Order: sequence, then structure tokens, then C-alpha cells
Amino acid sequence: MSSVAKLTLVLGGARSGKSRYAESLIAALPPPWNPPWAYVATAEAGDEEMAARIKSHRERRGANWRTIEAPRALKAALAARAGEPVLVDCLTLWLSNLMLAKSDIEAEIEQLEETLMAAAAPVVLVANEVGSGIVPSFPLGRRFRDLQGILNQRIAARAERVVLMVAGLPLALKGTL
Repeated sequence: MSSVAKLTLVLGGARSGKSRYAESLIAALPPPWNPPWAYVATAEAGDEEMAARIKSHRERRGANWRTIEAPRALKAALAARAGEPVLVDCLTLWLSNLMLAKSDIEAEIEQLEETLMAAAAPVVLVANEVGSGIVPSFPLGRRFRDLQGILNQRIAARAERVVLMVAGLPLALKGTL
């Protein structure tokens, strides 16, 4: 089991294959980690299109996954599953949810880092790489982009493995695939 990364961050742009790849990492874990695996979802179905995306993801995962909805309470969701493998999809929506709720972002990130370091089983986190696009034209967009970049850097620094997804292809940035 020494080849199993305790913490993996999977980054990429929209429709890059992040979620599918992250799911494959959890599904490939050796015993004693067997299904059902924990999928911590941070998305909220705010409109019909998002509801359809959520439904499609759930159907693709199938019965081998237990979905835990945690749009903001990520620390609690992870702490409750500290001894089992967990996939978090995604940190980008979590950050957006925290910003809209006017949460203390620094405190939330610190708590997430502490919780991740205490996890006894593998954790795979999915996040968008948002720094490669155009500069947002509004202050809130620029703040979000900056905070997402900081969050990604902090998690990547702690992760044993960081993977960048491009066109469905995984590129190892840290560790091995």
C-alpha cells in the first residue's frame, strides 16, 4: 500500500476529465478499501442545467458510491469519514459557496488543511485551474480567481500527488500517475 497517495489533487479546466479521473483513482484502491466509496459533493442544484449535471454525475458513478452533500461544511464531511477513502468534487464550487456565504475563507482553508492532514485514508480532491484564462472584468471574479489560485497552491503543497488533466489526459505535476 506504500504506492497509494494519501492526498491527491486533480486539477484541470472545464470538461477536462477531472472528475472521471479522480473517481478512477479511488476505484483502483486496493483492499481493505472497497465500495461503497464516499463522494463528497460541493455542488448545489441552483438551476435546471446544474441539476442535470449533478444527475449525470450520480448516474455515471453508480451504486459503488455514497454521495455526501457538503456545499460548505467540507471539514465536517471529511472528519466524519477520516478512516475511509474520500473523493471531494470540487474545491472550486466549495470556495464559491463560501464566498457567497461571506465565510472567513482563510479560516476555512486552514481547517480544511488540518482535516486533510489528519485523514487516515486516501483523499482525492478535484479543483479547477482558473488562472490560465482571461483576467475577470469584475472585482468579485478577480478575487475568486486569486483565492482559487491560493487554495490550489496550498493543497498542492501538501499533496503527495498532483495531476493536471488536459483533454482527458492526466499529466503528473507531483508524484506519479
